[in-house]
This record gives sequence, C-alpha cells and structure tokens, in this order.
Amino acid sequence: MKSEEAGLLVAFNAGSQAPKVHLDGREYFSEEGKTFELCLTGKIKQQLSVDPTLRPEYPSSLGLTEFTKRATEVALGKSSRAIVENRVLAVQTPGFTAAVRLGAELLRQWFYVSAAWCGPVYVSSPCDDALPGIFEAAGIQEIHEYYYWDDKQRGVCLEKLLEDLERAPEQSVVVLSASAHYPTGADLSKNQWAVVTQLILRRRLFPFFLLPAQGLCYGDLERDAWPVQCCASQGMDLLCAQSFSHYFGLYGEAVGQLLCVLKQDSLRVSVRHQADSIVRSLWAQPSAGGAQVVATVLSNPSHLAEWQAEVRHIVERCMLIRKILRDRLRLLGTPGCWDHLVQQSGLYCCTGLNGQQVEFLSKWRHVYLLPSGCLNVSAINGRNLDYIAESIYLALTTPL
Repeated sequence: MKSEEAGLLVAFNAGSQAPKVHLDGREYFSEEGKTFELCLTGKIKQQLSVDPTLRPEYPSSLGLTEFTKRATEVALGKSSRAIVENRVLAVQTPGFTAAVRLGAELLRQWFYVSAAWCGPVYVSSPCDDALPGIFEAAGIQEIHEYYYWDDKQRGVCLEKLLEDLERAPEQSVVVLSASAHYPTGADLSKNQWAVVTQLILRRRLFPFFLLPAQGLCYGDLERDAWPVQCCASQGMDLLCAQSFSHYFGLYGEAVGQLLCVLKQDSLRVSVRHQADSIVRSLWAQPSAGGAQVVATVLSNPSHLAEWQAEVRHIVERCMLIRKILRDRLRLLGTPGCWDHLVQQSGLYCCTGLNGQQVEFLSKWRHVYLLPSGCLNVSAINGRNLDYIAESIYLALTTPL
C-alpha cells in the first residue's frame, strides 16, 4: 500500500466519530460498501476447485499459455498484425506492479542493449505515486513528470502535455495510461491520442502503456485498449502492463501481464530469454489460480458474454454515482462547475478540491480522500452520497 493510502487508512480507522467515509483504495466496492467479486468469478472458482483434470503444479516462469494468449488478444485484438506476425511476447506476472517492474527491468537489459541506458522515464503529473519507485528499484534513477491534469481546466491539458514530451530526449520512455487514468479518471480522446502517437513516432520515444482496469472505463474492452492497439498498428516497439484484479474481482490472486510488442519477430527469442532470466530472479513462477479463472472466462463465449454484462453494470453504476453527485452539488449551490465529474470515467475521479479543502474534509467531516482531491467513485453509495455532497459543499463555503 502506498504511503498516502496507508496514512489515510490509519486516520480513518482511528476516528471514532460517525459518520466517516474512506474514499481511497484501489478495489471496486459494491453498493453495500463491500469489496466486490463478480458472480461469474465465484462460479468459475467453484468449477475449477472440483475439476479432476487440474493438478497442483507450478506453471511456466512466463505463465499459463492459455492465459497469456487470451490476455494478449484482449489488449491487442485477435486480428492484430503483431500477433499474426509473431511479434508479441506476453509474460504473466503476479499483479500489475510486477508487470511494471518487469517492463522496467527489460528496458534496462534488453531494449537499449547497445548503450548503458538508465533513463529518462516520463510519468504523468499526477500519477500513481508508486510508479517512480518501481523504476528506481530497477536501476532507473532519472524520472521526470509531464503535464497531464490541469486544476483550472479540471481536465487533461493536451497543449502542455505535448510541450513536455516535445522536450523529452530521443529514446525516452513515456508511461501512458491507456484508459481510466489513475488517480484522475481523465483520459485523452481518440483525436488527442492520434496527436500524441504522431509525436511519439516523430521524436522516437518509447511508449509504456498502463492498462490496469480494461473494460471499467467505457464498458468496452476494445475501446479501453484502443490507444495500445493504435500504437501497435504503427509498427512501433511498446510495452503494456495489464491487470485483471479490478474487472474480475481477483484482488487476492494478483493476476497481471506484461506485453512486449516488437518491431521485428527476430527479436522475440532474445527478449523471451531475457524476460525468463529476470522473472526467475524476481518471483520464479506466477500463481495459477487467478490466471485459470481469467483464461476460462475469456476462452468461453458464453462466459465472456456474462462477464461483459457484469462489467457494464459496474461501469453504469459508477457513471450514475458521478451524475447524482454532480446534481446534488448543484442543488446545494456548491461553488464552481461540476461537469468534470461526468466527463471523467472509470473507478477514479479528480474532484478539483485543493489541499486545504481536503484537509477540512478529513478534520471536520471525517471524509478521507487523497491530498490531490482524487477519490474512488465506487466507494460512494446510497448511504453516504448525501453526506459526501454536503461535506464538499461545506469545504468550499466554510471560511478556513
């Protein structure tokens, strides 16, 4: 758990006043405020537990073949040229963070083998505050930020983003959120992505995509992964870290994957060898349980349809929460425009509250969110929404 999240949880648990609301966290929470497991996930787990053909054995260091195949198709599309031309290496990892770490190690040891490359890596501002530490742990010390969220616009500022990437040295790695950007929930449009992609090509930058919650942004697997597929179709090298925890409810199983899309199929064997060597030194083998659940769902059309319906329900609920919260704030006469709440998507949302206002919420109303003003939308439910709206109103209207 990151330091900010841990601090918030300590403060939340220490408070004796009621009500109190914790709006951070990475899980999807149900309307009852419980960590949510999809109905289908539970059924598949039960089926697998009594399957006589499954034996307790270690998977390959690179993961379960059926899982990596299906997870790759989800990210790139079944008809992807990169897949057809055998230019993709997929490695199952024990969670999303492990996928990012493996990607960072490969950048050091594979992509720039002709030189002692150690950066720079560009991450968005704001970003998951664990990201810089993951790259630093892999020996990459030069970490920079590029402009992303604009407090005044309450959205992505493409102009400043492009200015920062334009100044990045050639061969810089740019960490990009494909969809459901954490922690803001604000994403680039397709037209904006097209501009960013052309800059990456022209400036010879290396894209490292983050795809931690595919499907939970728009409720459409292909649309959520469109930026990855767009760059892959341009024939460029890229990395993509995936996670299956959110949209399968597999928070205890830690199921992730790193995708390596290569310009040339001749590089695949050497990259595979390097990845295998790194994995054996980091975690040896990934766990099989969660990956078997994902593979079972993605390889069965009936399961896939049922799963997609459950995911769409999650997306629709989160969007409904955004709309109701916006309307409540308007009815209360809360200063400012709150349309940005419904212009964002996914589990996360940047409210636009400043540090003093966030401090007011925690100190006087016992509503806990990140210092940046970002929160987990799914933690809002019918029992606490009015209290949260009233608290935000007071944070903006009470003299500090």
